[in-house]
Amino acid sequence: MKLNRWLYLIGFLIFGGLAAGTVLSRFSLWVIPLIGGVFAIYLAGIFASRIITRKPKSASMLEVSDDIRSAAGVYMRRQVKTILLAIPVMAAVVWAFMGWREALAFVIGVATSITSGYLGMFISVRTNIQTADLAEESFAKSFRIAVLGGGVMGLLITGLSLIVLTILFIIFKDPNVMIGFGVGGSLAALFGQIGGGIFTKSADVGADLVGKVEERIPEDDPRNAAVIADLVGDNVGDCAGRGSDLFQTFSDDIITASVVVVTLVSRYGLNVIYFPILLQTIGVLSSAVGILVTRQWSPEQKPTSIFNVGLWVSSILSAAGAIALSYWLIHDMIIGIAAILGIATTLITASTTRHYAGMNHTPVKKIAEASHRGAALTLMTGTAYGLRSPIISMFTIIGAIILAYRIAGGNILAILAVNIGTDLLICIIMASDGFGPIVDNAAGIAKIGKAAKKVFESLSHLDAVGNTLKATTKSYAMASGTITAFVLFATFFTITGNTVLDLITPYAIGFIFVGISLPYLMASIVIGATAKTAGLMVDEVRGQFSSNPLILEGKVKPNYSYCVDIATRNALREMILPGAIAFALPLATGFLFGSAALGALLIGAVSSSALLGAFFNNTGTAFDNAKKTIEEDPALENSFAHASAVVGDTYGDPLKDVAGPSLLIFMKLIGMTSLLIAPLLTKISAIFK
Repeated sequence: MKLNRWLYLIGFLIFGGLAAGTVLSRFSLWVIPLIGGVFAIYLAGIFASRIITRKPKSASMLEVSDDIRSAAGVYMRRQVKTILLAIPVMAAVVWAFMGWREALAFVIGVATSITSGYLGMFISVRTNIQTADLAEESFAKSFRIAVLGGGVMGLLITGLSLIVLTILFIIFKDPNVMIGFGVGGSLAALFGQIGGGIFTKSADVGADLVGKVEERIPEDDPRNAAVIADLVGDNVGDCAGRGSDLFQTFSDDIITASVVVVTLVSRYGLNVIYFPILLQTIGVLSSAVGILVTRQWSPEQKPTSIFNVGLWVSSILSAAGAIALSYWLIHDMIIGIAAILGIATTLITASTTRHYAGMNHTPVKKIAEASHRGAALTLMTGTAYGLRSPIISMFTIIGAIILAYRIAGGNILAILAVNIGTDLLICIIMASDGFGPIVDNAAGIAKIGKAAKKVFESLSHLDAVGNTLKATTKSYAMASGTITAFVLFATFFTITGNTVLDLITPYAIGFIFVGISLPYLMASIVIGATAKTAGLMVDEVRGQFSSNPLILEGKVKPNYSYCVDIATRNALREMILPGAIAFALPLATGFLFGSAALGALLIGAVSSSALLGAFFNNTGTAFDNAKKTIEEDPALENSFAHASAVVGDTYGDPLKDVAGPSLLIFMKLIGMTSLLIAPLLTKISAIFK
């Protein structure tokens, strides 16, 4: 512990000295994000060393963990191979239409996004066993190691983005080329999120429907053939998929802002070019401090309040840094205030999600009460609350954008600052998001590894907290994506010259409605794919129970590998079509019908995704926590209410972990692809005029 503290101190001194020297000497401002990225990875390395070097004491839990890690590694390697089969064709399309520089940036974006996902999976499978093992010693140690595991993911992803983007900016000196990087990162993230989501939720649904509902055996019971696939899915879906997801969110916001700030050089000078990436650097460093203080300071402190301490510390530091940067770099503190509005938006949307999806809040309690009267009322109650859940967040987002724009005198840089302001807490939010699947896996490892009952119960309670934190992350990402949409709209219509939509003729309105329908198509495809794979999983688990009754008696181990193989094969096969649609549709619309049609399509698709995605995220999490509310009452074990709640949970699983996250990436991908081809559409339009 003392060694780690010295390493933290040395790291902060090194970073502080280099950063101060850079600023004072006014060498190249590009050095600052490079140093920030290196420091983030350095700190992640320290956290990772604590996780990897400790040897778990429980041999039985270590055996379960090794099985999970091996299966997760096999899936990730097959997923990467599958993605790489599709990428050359897409890269060739980008090269043909846009040029070699954009194609190269596209490939680098794909590679970096895949790396982010793989790193997230790599560290999570090693943190799971440590969290389970340390739970036998103390709650504080177990909680802390899970936070550090999530922190490694957040720091690695943002550090990697800062370094790669800075290097590419230095080489190409053209932010428009970087749009190719954003498209590649978003496309790989969409493949990873859909594939990982289908894997994890098909296994989860199959395990719950046969295990809990039909056979009335507990969650993570080793007699259930799908239990290992379920635990593997947490790593490849919630960790690897979310890692790629937040990487593209973080990177895309830097890229879109950089494209726009070039137009503001005449007003602010050349320094404004550095503003987006320097502001993100401040957020990464502030979040690093927040992660360091996220620990149990007293035995009475609850997990949610522990995370709130880190969140508020990061928020205060980010706000102060935003004000200082806007004053020092561009001499306009109003822009710093706009960034603070972005931070406030993140906090408000997070609290709204906690209300609608968190345990001990009215909506989840009402859903749990409805479960005593049957699954139908469970679904109706949850859907009713889910449909209203995005409204407050949407009002908050729109209010922050309008307020910032007004106080800045109609300056678009204020909207950019609000957008990046929503990203400033990304590291600590990623830490809390990674915490969820880590403690979920730890609980499963403890159960299968025959740990003491109190250990499993402690980890299960943390899992409920993790569910709400994961939903908070998704709401944050959706808020950031919605604000990014305003930047995308402004940039796209400025580049193409279509500053006014003709709403008198049905042409533009027609494409707006087409755009609105696209997220429903995407959601239908991914939910249907999850249902199909889950159906195969149910058949396999049922078949093993019926063919060998000794499995239910606990005398024979089920064949876990069959279920892992079912999830792997179907997830990889089903992820290609949605990704291809998201990439090809904007290209086809733009080249066949023109930039005005594509702009209208973009407005409809992004607006629809923002509301539908939030509904999916909040509703699915509320169903999950309603089930956990019932499971905390021993008197309701194997009851009718519990069976109803499990149906609600399994219904909500593909909503919150497949459809919702996929729509977030879809809205970014379709926007970045539209920006990528916007200059070419402008040239084509000029030729035919």
